[in-house]
Amino acid sequence: MTGADVTTLLFDSGHAADIILGVLAIEAVWLRRVRGWSGRAIAGLLGPAALIVLGLRAALVGAQWWWVALPLAASLPLHLMDLRTRFAQDRWDRG
Repeated sequence: MTGADVTTLLFDSGHAADIILGVLAIEAVWLRRVRGWSGRAIAGLLGPAALIVLGLRAALVGAQWWWVALPLAASLPLHLMDLRTRFAQDRWDRG
């Protein structure tokens, strides 16, 4: 099996997205345990990425359009929450 065959298999099955989701999960655990981040901060940072990757996975496996659109749309509120938190923190830091 060549590298191209493995890549094709990963993308045709959607497992490429699964690997990315696994990496995001490891990052979330690391942020929580090592860096001491709150669940809200982790959700704001990694949540939009995870939802976008879920939409990607749905597209890779040929799911109906709304399975692609729903996680993409759901990523926006989490992204806006993260931006709001970051801007508020930035203002607080500047004093």
